[in-house]
Amino acid sequence: MVVVKRFNKNVVAGLRRGGIAVIPTDTIYGVVGSAFSRTAVERIYRLRRRNVKKPMIVLLASVRELSRFGVRVDAAIVSFLHRVWPGKVSVILPVKDKRFAYLHRGTSTLAFRIPPLKSLRALLKKTGPLVAPSANPEGKSPARTVNEAREYFGDDVDIYVDKGKCPAHPSTVVALRWGRITLVRRGSGNTALRQAGLKGIIHP
Repeated sequence: MVVVKRFNKNVVAGLRRGGIAVIPTDTIYGVVGSAFSRTAVERIYRLRRRNVKKPMIVLLASVRELSRFGVRVDAAIVSFLHRVWPGKVSVILPVKDKRFAYLHRGTSTLAFRIPPLKSLRALLKKTGPLVAPSANPEGKSPARTVNEAREYFGDDVDIYVDKGKCPAHPSTVVALRWGRITLVRRGSGNTALRQAGLKGIIHP
């Protein structure tokens, strides 16, 4: 286990070879690992004692990366995504490819987000998509600092990236269903939805 102050080459290399890290995201500290590493994904489930039927949010560097998960989006959906991304809004989309059952956990859907934090998007361009649940065991409060995360996980995490205190406000989550935008969780991206002019079409 190592602690570093920035997204350096060791963080990139560790994640690309299937390791896991605690890093600051655009919202909270997250436990991240490659979305394409089944080993890393299952390790995070065990580490967080997470409900195995509950999918994790996936961070992307660009909308184009949705195709790597077999996600098909029409022009209207792409327009919506560009209005809220990069931003603190996670969007649930259909993922029907059985190869990603270890990610969608039988739901055939996944929540994706492109973070507004430029340094994080730069990391994602090098590592590829990352699963990124909050840095806490299920049922506990999200870690606001690396020290709090280390109290939770200790040496069971390969790398900690310490960027000071995070506000610990999770993203807003919406789902696109039958042409409707449904609000699943209120969070730090609500302002982005209003700014995108979507207030009137959000359904509880």
